[in-house]
Amino acid sequence: MSEQIQLKRYGLFDTKVPRYTSYPPATQFAGGVNAAVQREWIESIAPGTKLSLYMHVPFCRRLCWFCACRTQGVRSDEPVRAYVDSLLQEIATLKSMLPSDVSLARLHWGGGTPTLLAPDMIARIADAFQDIVRWEPDAEFSVEIDPNEIDQARLKALQAGGMNRASIGVQDFNPDIQKIIGRIQSYETTRDVVDALRDLGVKSLNADILFGLPEQSPERLAESVQLLLSLTPDRVALYGYAHVPWMARRQGMIPTDTLPTPEERLQLYENAKKLFLWDGYKEIGIDHFAREDDGLAIARDTGRLRRNFQGYTDDTCDVLIGLGASSISKFPQGFSQNISATAGYQSAVRAGELATARGHVFTADDKFRGRMIEALMCDFEVETADIVSSFGVSEDTLNRLYTQASNQFAGMVEITPTHFRIRPQARPLVRMIARVFDAYDISQGSHSAAI
Repeated sequence: MSEQIQLKRYGLFDTKVPRYTSYPPATQFAGGVNAAVQREWIESIAPGTKLSLYMHVPFCRRLCWFCACRTQGVRSDEPVRAYVDSLLQEIATLKSMLPSDVSLARLHWGGGTPTLLAPDMIARIADAFQDIVRWEPDAEFSVEIDPNEIDQARLKALQAGGMNRASIGVQDFNPDIQKIIGRIQSYETTRDVVDALRDLGVKSLNADILFGLPEQSPERLAESVQLLLSLTPDRVALYGYAHVPWMARRQGMIPTDTLPTPEERLQLYENAKKLFLWDGYKEIGIDHFAREDDGLAIARDTGRLRRNFQGYTDDTCDVLIGLGASSISKFPQGFSQNISATAGYQSAVRAGELATARGHVFTADDKFRGRMIEALMCDFEVETADIVSSFGVSEDTLNRLYTQASNQFAGMVEITPTHFRIRPQARPLVRMIARVFDAYDISQGSHSAAI
């Protein structure tokens, strides 16, 4: 039986499952977590804790049709400046709550398009982050950069603010595909931004590219991957395009009959993967690739690879605090999420409050299941002794879950006295296998295709 027939037999091509960038997935968040709960969580952060901070900018000069992120179009700087004022107020409110003996290890600006901020806005926000807590000597400050929405003045403002890693969205370099997805971005424009970043001393570079786009063929994707490789990024995210027009109405602009079939999507991924591996990149989880000396590759090899809302990461901070509309925070006690609507977020922040809208309080069951799912997504295996010692779960409980997964995916997994493992040929099924360990009732309609 061919590998593709086996994968089809287990439902890879017609199943929708969470991406498991969190557990439980954000679709399970509810209103029980409010500003008072989040304040308590912030004030109880242990002394000496290293923090990870995320800032969300929900604006774009234009809305790309393929994108499902929480963004809104904006034509002038007026609403952006008002939003920046709110961000500064939220940073000040957070600073007033944080214990004194904490430090910043990671800072990421995402969106939307963070680089649509004017240089003076960038400087004001960067200064606020420099002032909020003490920075670790090796702190990483990364920014998502749109090559169409950046110039030398903004790059210099980011550099002055401490940016030392940049993340560039590519999607696909083929001009016909770019027209269909509403994202015109030439190779030359992208290359010039990469060169400018390196000239400024920003040595760490991430790039995103998509498979499964409309009219995408193996030949077209291979050409885009080779162009991307010529820019020598340190790490690459090879994401599957998620066509979810019921969640992102702008995706209705993309004709569904131009999309590759699930079987074609798998072939696109496998072909692109071969190119990255041939060029010396290491495979990281299900959709990332990194050079041997990059932090992701080192984390994979040393068992420190993690997964969060930004995908795979070597960030091991126990506390991630999100700032801005719709941003999500993670504490040892649970998740919290800010109000998604920009107006509602700004109203709460201007009143001197946290903008918390919903979240989830972890149960003991959540914690051990979440760690098992993360281990499968990162390492394709669960070490039984680690779960038993870390969470006090009995081996009998774990073996029952292992057996359930083995029954559903016979021949795709193996159970040993020390581990539960996903066999190499079954790795495309990892999100589906992880679903077995998920205790929540998850509707397929809320999630993206398994491949």
